[in-house]
This record gives sequence, structure tokens and C-alpha cells, in this order.
Amino acid sequence: MQQHLGHRRALAGLGLSFLIIPLSGAWAQSPVWPVKPVRLVVGFAAGGPTDVVARGFADQASKGLGQAVVVDNKPGANTIIAAEAVAGATDGHTLLMAATNHTMIPALYSARIKFDAVRSFKPVCRIASAPTVLVVGPALPVKTLAEFVERAKAVPMGITYATPGIGSSVHFASELFARQAAVKLTHVPYKGAAPAVADVMAGQVDASFATLGSVLPLIKSGKLTALAIANPQRSAQLPGVPTFAEAGFKAYAADAWYGLLTPASTPEPVMALLQREARAYATSAAGADKLRALGMEPQVQCGEAFAQDVARETAVWTQIAQQLKLKVD
Repeated sequence: MQQHLGHRRALAGLGLSFLIIPLSGAWAQSPVWPVKPVRLVVGFAAGGPTDVVARGFADQASKGLGQAVVVDNKPGANTIIAAEAVAGATDGHTLLMAATNHTMIPALYSARIKFDAVRSFKPVCRIASAPTVLVVGPALPVKTLAEFVERAKAVPMGITYATPGIGSSVHFASELFARQAAVKLTHVPYKGAAPAVADVMAGQVDASFATLGSVLPLIKSGKLTALAIANPQRSAQLPGVPTFAEAGFKAYAADAWYGLLTPASTPEPVMALLQREARAYATSAAGADKLRALGMEPQVQCGEAFAQDVARETAVWTQIAQQLKLKVD
């Protein structure tokens, strides 16, 4: 921590746009980094929340590093394609904008992935998060979380919930709540968040444990009813919606995070540079406002603390997947 702080102080004091450092291995092409455009890989199509965070960071980092940071969308295989591209990169200028599902990959695809979700990467910073919110549509006439749980206990498997697919972060968040509430719900998987939410809104499915950004406009317009939000405090966007803790489920925590990872070979001076740019983006007024407008909160967590969270989540999701017998190999 002292070493990272020393790097930041030195940079701030000298006002450097890029750092003169001796590098080794794949990073030793020049004493200056970066020496060419940096590729920021995203495992989702353009326009989604991970892509939006990536492009905001890329704009900031392009200015701060003195080289273009170019977003490269590589959707498919639940972000495995993108993660493999970065884990195997040897050019010293390839990064990954990851999301929560990165820590779920080993739980579902252990036999087919060619990388380790923890050891093949160095976590730079968690930049933002989007809390999970339980929403119901017109098919389920409940107004509170207590009523939802009461109905679920009265009719096991009677309540249906929609997700963007088996093994998605929304699926895991839903099953985690079901376990803590001691209820049994019926999973209805879709091929994406949009059709899942659309069917809840149309009354074809009862509920969804959705990320806030995917349903915020529909809640505000009254098309969906929010029962609780998985956040330490109430959201400024939805001040009338209680947290799960306020509604009696203090242990429930589920959010979608967005963060920057690099290949495991990345030197510490480069990590310090990238941490500087991640902090600058998330703490800037423009960056924070844009994130909040999308239902996200700036949440900067860098270095070892972020690395520990990635490792912990990977272990938790793997255990839950084993218990639920979820496998997509």
C-alpha cells in the first residue's frame, strides 16, 4: 500500500502524463509505458453497462496516459472469449473491463476455460457497481418484500422469476436470496436482460432480481414495482424503495460490479498508473454523474482489496453452483 501511495504522490508532485520505468518481459519494449495505443477488451456488445463504463474510463485514460485507449468489444460465451484474449495477451498493452460474471465463470465453465479467473489476472480497480433490485410486474399483486416472501412460502415454486440466462449474475443473485429467505422459486431464463424484463412487465413472468440500471426507467414510469434494493443505503434514484436490510434481510448482498483487470504479468508501476486513471474517472464530477444516471454508483476499490474480493466471490459462486448443480460445460 505504501509503495502504491508513493507512486501516486510522485506522479502528482511531478505532474507526469506518463511514467519512465524499467520494465521486463512482455512489457520491456521501451522504458516508457504505454508506447502505443492500449486495447481495452469488453466481453459484451456495445451499449451495455460494461461497455459504457469501459468507454468512460478509456476517454479519461487516453488523456492521462498520452496514448489512445481503444475499446474492443468481444462478446460471446458469457465473456469467456474476452477474458481469454486478455489472459493470453503478450503485447503489454491489453486490458480487460470485467464485470461480476467474471467471478462466476469457473463455477460454470471449469472444463472449457483456458485461464484461471483469479491467477491469470491482476485486479486494478473496481470502478462502479449497480445494486440488485427486486421488481414485480402486474402478474404478482404484492407491494412489499414481506408479502413476496409470504406468498412464496405459501406456494413453493409458485412465483416465477426471469433472468438473462442460466448462470448469469441475476440468476445467482436470485438463488442467493431464495436460499436466505428459505423459499423455492421457478427460474425462467431468457437470452438477455431486455426480453426478460419485457416479459415481467407484460405479466408473463412474476418477478426479476434485476440490476438497477436495467430497470430504473421502468420503475420510475410505474411499469414495474420495486420491492427492495440490495444496497447499504437507499438509492438516491429510488428513495422510496427500502433496502433488503431494512426489509429484514441484513445478510443479503448482491450487486453487479465493473472493474479493470490486467494480465498477471503486469508490473506494479503500470498498475499504479492504471489505478491513477481509474480513480480519476470514477471520482470526477462528469464520470460520477454519468454512472449515476445509468443506475450505477462510483465505487473505487483498488489493488489488494479488489483482488481479495475477486477471489472471495469466485469461491462463493463456485460453491453455490455446485449446490445447485449448475454446469454449462
